[in-house]
Amino acid sequence: MSLLMNYNDHRFVEIAQLIFQEQFRRDPKLYREMDERRRRLMYEDVVYNISFLMTSVYFSDVKIFLGYATWIYELLCNLMKDLDRDRIMVQMTDHYRIMSEILAGHAKDILTREELEKISLYLKLAIEATENAVTDIEHSSSFNNGDYFNLRKDYLDALLTGDARRAHNIISSARDQGVPIINIYEDILTKTMHEIGELWHRNVITVDKEHYATSVTQTIMSSFYDEIFESPRKNKTLLSCAVGSELHEMGIRMLSDLFEHGGWDTYYLGAALPEDSILQAIGEYKPDLVALSVTMPPYLGVCEKITQRIRHDFPDVKIAVGGQAFNNTDRLWEKWGVDYHSPSANELLEWAQEAIG
Repeated sequence: MSLLMNYNDHRFVEIAQLIFQEQFRRDPKLYREMDERRRRLMYEDVVYNISFLMTSVYFSDVKIFLGYATWIYELLCNLMKDLDRDRIMVQMTDHYRIMSEILAGHAKDILTREELEKISLYLKLAIEATENAVTDIEHSSSFNNGDYFNLRKDYLDALLTGDARRAHNIISSARDQGVPIINIYEDILTKTMHEIGELWHRNVITVDKEHYATSVTQTIMSSFYDEIFESPRKNKTLLSCAVGSELHEMGIRMLSDLFEHGGWDTYYLGAALPEDSILQAIGEYKPDLVALSVTMPPYLGVCEKITQRIRHDFPDVKIAVGGQAFNNTDRLWEKWGVDYHSPSANELLEWAQEAIG
């Protein structure tokens, strides 16, 4: 097996170059994503990939190459933080398919038929291992704990692999199986989106994947609106918004949906609304409860100012605050004199049903 023993062999060099060139021919985007240094390193990786494959075949030990395939995938994910795990998976699985085709076509005079069959099998298994590695990541304890973990994990995996259809089907099937909307929102969608945020903070996924997950989840939430708005009315009103220039508005939107499903009339103002506009909306809609959400700590000061203005101008209106920004405070909300702070939409809804009616 000369490919295993002598990497200076012109036939080995020719095969490595063919694989390298074919990868860029099939994926022009890949060439644009890489600078000259990365392209040089990529060629070196092609050589290493073939050498590990040949070693695995030589010893008839598939674990040698599968272990390497998983290791090189994680290494590339750590080195290329500007690319998403799913994108790197596509690069690597395409690479293994190209390796299989070129070795089958150009190594017949070097390798035996049995060796070529092993190469085909090992590369197929490496593709499967790399596809599985996209979602084989460490999760936070908050994501792992609680009801509906399997549904939550399946939904997260669908988002991480860019499979919007599968994500929709998972949630649709959960609803068909009788999972209540409030549990879908709280235990599946909310926890998954929090985990998406954590993965972004840890540089496990890129910001475009976070935006993709948000977009898919918002679309899924919209699919529940017919049922949400069918609930009997309770003649109580919620006004909600994300404070300041805050763009992380999904949590407060979920809260509004759950209140609407609970029979409340809701006015969801979204995010980045000026303080005066919030006060004007309160005067116009005369809500029983105002819910303010803050995700990023720098906007806590803005939230405090708004609560003070609401308390001064509308002393009879109940005020609730929430959002991740409060998680690392020393019960800051108690100093503001608001009526309630809640870590979850369901908890706030239960309190409002009892305290307001």
